[in-house]
Amino acid sequence: MTKPLVSLSRALLIATLLLPSNHAADLDEFGKPVLPAQPETHVDYGVDVSFPIHRDEVSTNYPWLPHNVDPENNPTPTKYRGMPIQKLGNKKEFYEDFMQGCYDKYQQGKSGGTCDATEHDRVKMSLNQPKDMTNYTENGFKKIKTPDAVWKLISEFWEKNKGTHANENWGKGNTYVNHWTSPTHMVSVEDTGLRGGGGRLKNAIWNAAKDTLQEWTGEELTQCSLYGIRVYTEGAVLATHVDRLPLVSSAIVNVAQDTDEPWPIEVIGHDGRAYNVTMEPGDMVLYESHSVLHGRPFPMKGRFYANIFIHFEPTGHTLRHNAGLEGGGGDVHKKYREDVKAGRGGHENHESLDEDGLPGYIKKGSLEATMWHKKHPNNKRSAQRDSSTTGSTQAHQYAMDGNVEELTKVVNKLGNLVNAKDANGWTPLHEGARGGFEDVVKVLVEKGADINAVTKGEEGRSALYIAIEENGEDSAIVEFLESLGAISLGPDL
Repeated sequence: MTKPLVSLSRALLIATLLLPSNHAADLDEFGKPVLPAQPETHVDYGVDVSFPIHRDEVSTNYPWLPHNVDPENNPTPTKYRGMPIQKLGNKKEFYEDFMQGCYDKYQQGKSGGTCDATEHDRVKMSLNQPKDMTNYTENGFKKIKTPDAVWKLISEFWEKNKGTHANENWGKGNTYVNHWTSPTHMVSVEDTGLRGGGGRLKNAIWNAAKDTLQEWTGEELTQCSLYGIRVYTEGAVLATHVDRLPLVSSAIVNVAQDTDEPWPIEVIGHDGRAYNVTMEPGDMVLYESHSVLHGRPFPMKGRFYANIFIHFEPTGHTLRHNAGLEGGGGDVHKKYREDVKAGRGGHENHESLDEDGLPGYIKKGSLEATMWHKKHPNNKRSAQRDSSTTGSTQAHQYAMDGNVEELTKVVNKLGNLVNAKDANGWTPLHEGARGGFEDVVKVLVEKGADINAVTKGEEGRSALYIAIEENGEDSAIVEFLESLGAISLGPDL
């Protein structure tokens, strides 16, 4: 006897019951989940539903398919096994249109090439990197109000310069943002041509934000990367991703916006749940950017949306150590300075780190650990951090610190220092690229720095290679170097 067809209402009910536990939850201003006004607006979904995250394609496992409506009588086809329920409609068509934009911009409408390569790299990182990371917080993110000192610096700079932003340059085939239809703009805090801009402002923002991030993570942090204020435009989409190391402990500040509806950042916490976090100007989202998947996979509706990104790297010292608890004893800041001065590699030499130099935020024995050792054969995080390296000059030190004013003075007096190499073959340009200091790079290139010089030995790296390795391929410093014609040269290229 043939069973009657399942009604549509029953189909939807069954599909709802089949949903995974992961879901997107809106948060209020205190970071607590907000119950939706109507149950049907609260849509459950996991990875690969709003955007490809763990697979190279978005889910097409619709609730109305027979195996979801009546699983007892309809075995799940192989192609759908392990694929989350698609509750957001035809996201496949949306994603195909997204990628077609990249193909049209860079590849004469043809698929493959750098567009697909970038996507494959993003998905691979999203799948593999988080599981190899050490996390420092319970759920990986938190929404707060921006501390007054941080907000004052950022908002005043924005108000003085919001009308002078420049087009942001994305690399060929970069798919992290759909810049081909929705260009992004940058108001660089390092730009000395802007009112109040420059290295001092950048360092002031880092210093003002540092305590907040340290309190949240329980770790001592060191500044890592600070983008300028990125301005997204109508229709912008930010692909879900994790940040490249060593961007670990980070913060997003919404500086300003003119939107028709909220444009949430979608994050997947350590609990496996997806959250849509809405932000207003003055809000700050703290997040573990090395392991928490984050993006804005829904097109922005409005005129603009401006954010600044502040990144830190854990040094390997917990704050308990600095407080002298649990046997940690002593001032870790003083210990770090002494280690560097003695050529012991600073915090890389501290007993709280693995004996082979592996940063504490990478799990020992993991694939990421193997990759780290391949890139750091001397078991040091970055040779350039040791300011006592033989041959290191004042120009190296000023470039390392992002001190544009003093660097300009010294290279004006001693032009030979522009391309001076230390014992490891590092020039001041390599130091500036590592630190993400656009103004440093600009000064050195204008003074004749060899933009494609490589460091010493078989593991030699160019400035662009170092900038990508340390700051991420979508960072402002990488885009700036590429605009100058820099080439990425390194041991694996």
